[in-house]
Amino acid sequence: MQQGEMPKILVVDDEPINVELLEAYLTGEYNILTAYNGEEALEKVKSEHPDLILLDIMMPGMDGYEICRILKNDSLTQFIPIVMVTALS
Repeated sequence: MQQGEMPKILVVDDEPINVELLEAYLTGEYNILTAYNGEEALEKVKSEHPDLILLDIMMPGMDGYEICRILKNDSLTQFIPIVMVTALS
């Protein structure tokens, strides 16, 4: 992150309402990036280099655990902090 640049947060969730909610809370303080599935998330991580990832656990196809494993096993992305998010009660 460059001096004076807002930190980038990647929000990953298959439910648009959850993405919109997090985006509404965080916009203004952070540069928000969004992805709606695992493949899109991995592409955004490689192209945008976020400072933090908010990652839904339960998604169709590639779930949050699998995305986390892929990122943590890659030397280019292993140190990006990931916060696992879930709508489970």
